[in-house]
Amino acid sequence: MAGAHAVEHDYHLVPPSPWPFLSGVACLVWGLGMVVFFTGLVDRNPASPDVMTEFFFARGLDTIQGRDASNGGWIILLLGSLFAAYVMYRWWRDVAKESVQGDHTPVVDIGLRYGMILFIMQEVMFFVGWFWMFFEIGLFHKVRTGWNTDILENAEGYGNWPPPDVTTIDPWHLPLMNTLVLLLSGTTVTWAHHALINGNRKGAKWGLGLTILLGIFFTLLQGIEYVHAFDYREDGAFWLSTNVYGSAFFLATGFHGLHVVIGTIFLLAIWLRLMNGGLKPEKHFGLEAAAWYWHFVDVVWLFLFAFVYVVFQ
Repeated sequence: MAGAHAVEHDYHLVPPSPWPFLSGVACLVWGLGMVVFFTGLVDRNPASPDVMTEFFFARGLDTIQGRDASNGGWIILLLGSLFAAYVMYRWWRDVAKESVQGDHTPVVDIGLRYGMILFIMQEVMFFVGWFWMFFEIGLFHKVRTGWNTDILENAEGYGNWPPPDVTTIDPWHLPLMNTLVLLLSGTTVTWAHHALINGNRKGAKWGLGLTILLGIFFTLLQGIEYVHAFDYREDGAFWLSTNVYGSAFFLATGFHGLHVVIGTIFLLAIWLRLMNGGLKPEKHFGLEAAAWYWHFVDVVWLFLFAFVYVVFQ
């Protein structure tokens, strides 16, 4: 009877897995944490405070801005991030095991490639939304000056872009450094890929390791840039909720920074597989997928640097 039910196709039927469901739960907790951290779900009521509710669901960003050091709104975001990281680790580990066991046939490999391409395409559309918002405001901001003030408060404030009272970030300091860092990281990840193809595992390890370090360095530089913007927000600079320019700027650059962090984690997972003897010159789609994603992050940053930092500066 076993022979009668032998597998006669090249597809891999995945056994029941908890990770799709748990990844959805992790995204829900993480998303809730983002909302609580940046906007909060409750307002503080000094007259009759509900201490526990306000502690966990008031705006966590107040803690960073020094408005209320006792605010714990960031805790949900931290828990969601750790939960998501755990699910990512376990799910990636299971996929790596499938590859080692020979479940990734040529047909499955093509499916994985199509899946990665579609994933990057939907990420592109995310950034199209941010760029659309920034371009629309930057190019057609003066149209709003004639709007009815019942529809748009302070319509005359859109007469200039950026707003005249905003001191923007100099693109030729930290942003330029970050551009050079990401461009260099694109060369190192390409070096790692070609080294592995040619059987040079040592070169692949070095290339991936340097790419990870450059990704971390980029995140640190962007953090310094944000701290700089925060420190001078009261003196003509801008912040998350200062004006539409600040909201657009931090949405675009912050969302890209999140992708750099995700890409760095992706590369770290591939580097650990490589260090443990995984990935072969003839079969290494995990490294290819990580390299595709990293190059996508590079290209998005070039657009951000050119238009957000330089053109609409």
